[in-house]
Amino acid sequence: MKVLITAGPTYEPIDPVRFIGNRSTGKMGFAIAEAFAAKNIDVLLITGPVQLQTISSRIDRIDIESASDMYRAVVQNFKDYDVLVFCAAVADFTPEVVHSEKIKRKSDDLIIRLRPTQDIAATIGKQKTDKQFLVGFALETNDEQANAMGKMQRKNLDMIVLNSLNDKGAGFGYDTNKVTIITRTGETIELPLLPKTEVAAHIVATILDRFE
Repeated sequence: MKVLITAGPTYEPIDPVRFIGNRSTGKMGFAIAEAFAAKNIDVLLITGPVQLQTISSRIDRIDIESASDMYRAVVQNFKDYDVLVFCAAVADFTPEVVHSEKIKRKSDDLIIRLRPTQDIAATIGKQKTDKQFLVGFALETNDEQANAMGKMQRKNLDMIVLNSLNDKGAGFGYDTNKVTIITRTGETIELPLLPKTEVAAHIVATILDRFE
């Protein structure tokens, strides 16, 4: 088995100095990569800008910056992998125009037009083979389970991991997370608040159960 994992944020450039980003630290994706590697499984980790290092020699790493960078890296590599875990917090929108010089402060309002980025999980969901297993993540603030299940169906995922910004100690920046694992067959596994390393172990175990 070989596993491809995306992790971390993306930075969408506005000019040489500024960008649009999010609060993802990459901790969850890196923990999942290490959990797979601990099972003697080779991992390709495609990560946005983070302050983290990998430990296992079984993890190969590609560092990217923008959503388009991550899209290209995934599309170029996904056919060689049995399991794909889309854990990255990829920007949904990117500036329509990237300025070559720093934008100067003016008295008038600054309007930045955004365009949608390419949907990585949906693209791979359309191209995956019957032998590939796709896992997505859903960070929700309302109607969490319904939104997560809808995302799983739309993007042709086999499993989705739901976490909510309404749960204290979960989400971006924390060393803990509280998630619900939902499979395409309707199985739901609710985990309590746990260290992200333990959450990762549960996610990996649930995935590997599908291959036994």
